[in-house]
Amino acid sequence: MAVVVKYVVERNGVERMTFTTKKEADAYDKMLDIAESLELMLEKVDVPLSEQQIESLALEMAKEKDQFMAVLKGAKDAPAKPKKAKSDDNVADIKEKAASKTQI
Repeated sequence: MAVVVKYVVERNGVERMTFTTKKEADAYDKMLDIAESLELMLEKVDVPLSEQQIESLALEMAKEKDQFMAVLKGAKDAPAKPKKAKSDDNVADIKEKAASKTQI
């Protein structure tokens, strides 16, 4: 029997996401904090937005905060988003190896 440690990010009693590392869970929690602050700010703007639009916009802005910050600081173009390695890359490799073994 294996022991698996999971870090759960919970907001208002609702489980939002589960992570395998504390660092990832903390980063996601911080992103949710930023999104919450942005929602409060967006509710005060003079542009008519629905509650769903405000929530979605705040969440997207929080996800891409580094790019927004660069633009707000005067950058002409937003910096390129770094590509993250897919966590399922190893799964694809195993499947490919299994397929090649069955062909032999």
